[in-house]
Amino acid sequence: MNKIWRFPTTSAIYNSKRILTDIVQDIHLITPPSSAKAIEAALSQNPHLTALPAPTADILAPEGLTQTSGTAVILRLPEVQAVISGDFLVLPCDLICEVAGESLLEVWMIQQGGLGGASSGSHDYRGPKMGIGGEKGGRRGGLGVWFETKSDGSVKGEETDFVITTPLEPSVVLPPEGSLRFNISRLVYSTTTDTLKDITEEKKTFPIRHGLIRKHGRIRMLTTYRDAHIYLFPHWVLDMVKKNDTMDSISEDLVGWWAKAGWQDGLADKLGLRQVFEDVDDREGEHSSHHSGLPEEEMDIGSLSTTSTSDLTPRPRKKQQSAFASRVSTPVPSSVHPSIEDQKLIIPPILAYIQPATPFAPLIRRVDTAASLLYVSLRLAKLDSIDEAGRHSSSPFAHAHKIAYQGGIAQRSTVTKADCLLAENVTVEEKSVIKESIIGANCHIKSGARLTRCVLMDGVVVGERCQLTGCILGRRVQVGRESVLKECEVQEGNVVAEETDAKGEKFMVFEGLDEDVDKSLDGGGDDGDSDLAGGDEDALER
Repeated sequence: MNKIWRFPTTSAIYNSKRILTDIVQDIHLITPPSSAKAIEAALSQNPHLTALPAPTADILAPEGLTQTSGTAVILRLPEVQAVISGDFLVLPCDLICEVAGESLLEVWMIQQGGLGGASSGSHDYRGPKMGIGGEKGGRRGGLGVWFETKSDGSVKGEETDFVITTPLEPSVVLPPEGSLRFNISRLVYSTTTDTLKDITEEKKTFPIRHGLIRKHGRIRMLTTYRDAHIYLFPHWVLDMVKKNDTMDSISEDLVGWWAKAGWQDGLADKLGLRQVFEDVDDREGEHSSHHSGLPEEEMDIGSLSTTSTSDLTPRPRKKQQSAFASRVSTPVPSSVHPSIEDQKLIIPPILAYIQPATPFAPLIRRVDTAASLLYVSLRLAKLDSIDEAGRHSSSPFAHAHKIAYQGGIAQRSTVTKADCLLAENVTVEEKSVIKESIIGANCHIKSGARLTRCVLMDGVVVGERCQLTGCILGRRVQVGRESVLKECEVQEGNVVAEETDAKGEKFMVFEGLDEDVDKSLDGGGDDGDSDLAGGDEDALER
């Protein structure tokens, strides 16, 4: 599932506290049809989702969309293209982000979306200096977010990306203290670490094109950062994706090729960007004063502003020699006015917010593995509750109370309140010890059990004198008494036998396996053996 927020083109910077409510017009949750009913039920019943502010999210379930469809393929679907009519924001479903959304929107509006934006074309563009929204001074660019994976409490085996950035031109007006603009740079190369390893193994080195060095003398290579899949895109990106059927992934294909097109000669034309921009110009022509057909003097709107965010000073032009006097009605040679194909194509930049690796940096994580789920959950459990920090000072991920039902905790038990979260109707019997753990609603921890760095979903029952360390237990799991589990995962509905001793194992439930075995035994003969093999394979695949 992916989220797409759509907002219109703007030519002014709004108050940051009002950006989300004033700019975001529509929120679409894109999901396969098989998951639509479950999401609709959650949006209408889950109190954490029903309390979300307006605008409310719409569910879009295009036919043919599956759980394995590429993210760029989603943008190419007709249903998705039909609902996006302006610039848009893309979010993944597994994102945990403490960075305020209005801060990212503000950066994009200043750098790309507003007056003085679209700075990529300010030096080389030969048309009008600025149109509404910065479109005619060079197309609006995009913005992505990357976070550090090797900071304190890093997750073992977490995916990383290989990113190359180059610094932006310094702004005339310094950003305010705490602004994200201090960590904004231009993305020039992006790929996954696995792809980087394949390239280096094949070529025995990492080749760097001369075009990159000629275009950008200062570059920074990052190998421990990961793409957060937070993208602010201009509307023309949809046309780019539509023209390139081979694009499968937003992060690796769309963003990666876009970044390289800014310095690799000929790549932009291969991607069809010249045609994309010309088509957009044709569609906008009847609504734009620059294409009205009326004689109009070029106006540098940027010079009228007291705030400068990009250098709009035109370079000196060579004086064009007139082939004939103006009174002679002779066609002007083509050398005076070169064709569109001969003009240099200016590629809008794709900017990157590289989160600084500091101990107090806001949390940004993709929760797409069990290890990352455990890490993020335990980190959120350490946040002060709303009743401790106050509603205005607490984190947006803070809970109202650390222990929702104090009466369910026995007096002769230990629960470290500073790093634990216990939901409603949790029962903890005597002599139990719970440290740095999250316990879901309606769980029952029997006497003598010890839990350390664990996450328990709703309805879990832990038997007497069990010892669980670094485990994730799904809903309605039952752990037999005196079991010792370390770094284990137990699928929902599973029952762990008594006195089980395991480390690093995954307890899974293969639905239908017993039924397949019974059917195959009843059939008998060679056909029965064949059915048994097929049944086992199907069960394991599920």
